[in-house]
Amino acid sequence: MKQAQLTRAQTISIMAGAALMLSLSMGMRQSLGLLQPHVVRDIAITAADFSLAIAIQNIVWGVTQPFVGMLADRSGMRPVMIAGVLIYAAGLVVMTLSQSALMFTIGAGVCIGLALSCTGSNLAMNVTARTVSIMQRSVAMGAVSAAGSLGLVLASPLAQSMIGRGGWQLALIAFMGLAAVMLPAALMAGRADRIDIDHGTGVAQTVSEAVREAAGHTGYITMALAFFVCGLQLVFLTTHLPSYLDLCGIDPSVTASALALIGLFNVFGSYLFGWLGGRYSKRGLLGGIYMLRSMIMTAYFIAPPTPTGTLIFAAAMGSLWLGVIPLVNGLVVHLFGMRYMATLTGIAFFSHQLGSFIGAWGGGLIYGALGSYEWAWKSCVGIGLIAGALQMTMNTRPSARMAAERAATLSPSI
Repeated sequence: MKQAQLTRAQTISIMAGAALMLSLSMGMRQSLGLLQPHVVRDIAITAADFSLAIAIQNIVWGVTQPFVGMLADRSGMRPVMIAGVLIYAAGLVVMTLSQSALMFTIGAGVCIGLALSCTGSNLAMNVTARTVSIMQRSVAMGAVSAAGSLGLVLASPLAQSMIGRGGWQLALIAFMGLAAVMLPAALMAGRADRIDIDHGTGVAQTVSEAVREAAGHTGYITMALAFFVCGLQLVFLTTHLPSYLDLCGIDPSVTASALALIGLFNVFGSYLFGWLGGRYSKRGLLGGIYMLRSMIMTAYFIAPPTPTGTLIFAAAMGSLWLGVIPLVNGLVVHLFGMRYMATLTGIAFFSHQLGSFIGAWGGGLIYGALGSYEWAWKSCVGIGLIAGALQMTMNTRPSARMAAERAATLSPSI
């Protein structure tokens, strides 16, 4: 089926499935920090153990994402996404039954990490890019990323409510119900497999050739390195902000509200940056996001924490949260085309997840060693400013292959 043959209803249903799957997958994952104080007390693990489990989740997600992307490019996205939902549910079950750090790490770290490779932004953006025209692509990816942010608005208050009523295990049981909803969403999104991809007029590539082409492009390397900082900043906050506020004596309801505000404002931010990415420099927007995040973190952490300040901080960070997703995916398509989008964004995402690993585990190590998060947030800020400056210098010229294909497409037939 050609993209142009899709009816409006078919297009909306595919994108809605991708958005719902992404929303619930990310919403549950970003709410796990709310469990930390309770898990630490109940099963006799340390804050460092919890941080390590989340760090392993992020590194498993990063390591497996390129291979999951290759599998989706070769065999289709629907079976990959369905498998991811089932693994997600299994991870939640293992976490609920955990009585040790090892068991908790297998559930929250290994299972959830692998599941996120199959149900997260990489495949959701691939579904979206296949479904809409090139003129609509950036804003459509922004819209799906924005809708995908609503999961945090649901999952965070749900988790906090269930913890208050019956403990952290009850919160995870509620999350199993959300995981069940992800299954029909994955089936809907998987209909994008039926859409034919325009591979251009040039010589067909193998996946290894596509990877070598990307590895030789300086702009792609710069973008991937800067993407490291995105993961570091965001996962540091989702993992350690609840603990930081607990240490400061802030009511847990404020933490849940802050995470929900991040999700709510991310809706507007993701759509905005998707729209802006279709009109202005994607590299400039990306660099600006990294630098603005750093400035907002500085303003928040140098002042004494208050409930009002925390909610304002959450709203500001939320507006910059996942706006990077349509920009990064749009740059990959601009540089190399659609054929191996899932593979190449997956490789770049590995860098993101290395940063996530450092943000989750490193934050816990610094706190454990110094009894304070001060040097953790200062490191996030400094690295963010450097990454923003590098991102703004990125080479955005398409690969020689893509430039030749586009020139041939625009040239009149002889």
